[in-house]
Amino acid sequence: MTATTPDQVLDPAPPLSAALRDGTRADHEAAERSDFVEHLVGGTLPLAGYVDLAAQQHAVYTALEAAGDRLVAAGADGGLVFPELVRVPAIEADLAHLLGGDWRTQVRVLPATADYVARLEAVGDDLPRYAAHAYTRYLGDLSGGQILKRMIERHHGLSGAGVSFYDFPQIHKLKPFKDVYRERLDALDLTPAQRDEVVEEARVAFRLNRAVFVDLAAVHVV
Repeated sequence: MTATTPDQVLDPAPPLSAALRDGTRADHEAAERSDFVEHLVGGTLPLAGYVDLAAQQHAVYTALEAAGDRLVAAGADGGLVFPELVRVPAIEADLAHLLGGDWRTQVRVLPATADYVARLEAVGDDLPRYAAHAYTRYLGDLSGGQILKRMIERHHGLSGAGVSFYDFPQIHKLKPFKDVYRERLDALDLTPAQRDEVVEEARVAFRLNRAVFVDLAAVHVV
């Protein structure tokens, strides 16, 4: 066995964004393969199912963005909170378009969504865990969410109003922005234990998201 000398450098840990991608792959794919998502993409989901999804997203993003606001106020957001990514106003505009001005009286939060919100409220003030949830949501919206938008527009005849959740008017080119977001993730000053915590919390986030899809499927997939 060859001894390690002081001059030898151990292989560095992979960037956090890469660790997140690789560490959550199975959970991510499981969420994407859920019955609800397959029907949404395939055009066999009724419009009411998409509207219900928007209602659940409203609850989730309200909690996530409140956590981001608290981190910013505390000067502890690590540069991960971008005004360009805020989704709640867009979701509210979509729901008003789809359901009318009294949409708040017509929607409800499903049990799995309530669990998701509770998790965000419990851990959202901790930057590593906030980073895990923000990565899961926002990078998904900027990537696979753009495919979902096209499918929803095609199958339900929506354009602009009703699908503005998937529009990011302040971001002119999505890929460069996603690159910047990953660079901010990679630049977070985290211990090895905290890096592991981010990856594990992101896995939790994907599982919570999948549970929401299961609840939605129970209502809208026949």
